[in-house]
Amino acid sequence: MRTIAPTEFQPAAPPQPLAADEIHLWFFPQWRGPARHAAESADVRSLLAAYLDGAGDELVFVRDARGKPRLTSHALEFNLSHSGGALLVALAHGVALGVDVELPRRARPVLELAQRFFDEREAQALAALPAAQQQRAFLRLWACKEAVLKAHGGGIGAGLQYVPFELDDAGDPAGALPFGGELAAPDWQVVRLSVGADADGALAWQGADRHIRAYRANVG
Repeated sequence: MRTIAPTEFQPAAPPQPLAADEIHLWFFPQWRGPARHAAESADVRSLLAAYLDGAGDELVFVRDARGKPRLTSHALEFNLSHSGGALLVALAHGVALGVDVELPRRARPVLELAQRFFDEREAQALAALPAAQQQRAFLRLWACKEAVLKAHGGGIGAGLQYVPFELDDAGDPAGALPFGGELAAPDWQVVRLSVGADADGALAWQGADRHIRAYRANVG
């Protein structure tokens, strides 16, 4: 599976033109905005406005039944995720995006959760890992699943078990297995994001491969 490494996140710069075959990622490692309304925060408004050559306070957002935000008067697609003190934003033209970022915050009963909600093969692969690797492997797998479900629009309710991935010997998602349920389609693209020493994430969309530009914002 393709992975964007931390070294691929360039220092913050004014947004470059967003080509039709590109996806831009912006990682805010020290973000302290309003978690429940991150899309409406000053940082995200300013970022979107820079791509649209407009004023951030003029942007109008709506949310679908599952809370996914979008702009009402612009075709720019975006998605975002926050965890702890980190925020990740993805932007593109003409394609629905899903993005997720995960920071380890507390130990979870990951084997129990995987057995209950994941594909059986994933639960077995996690159980076969050394105990010290299981927490991080679970979060990396979760990020891939959530990115796909957000891009699809169905959210977690569409079924975590329908978005299975193979795990390599280190517990990292190595590739997607055929998706099931209403997510079954041959053209899913999933990219792992290694955004820092503690932060893992994923980006997903449907359709042709796209060039990805990644930036690290200097916002504290």
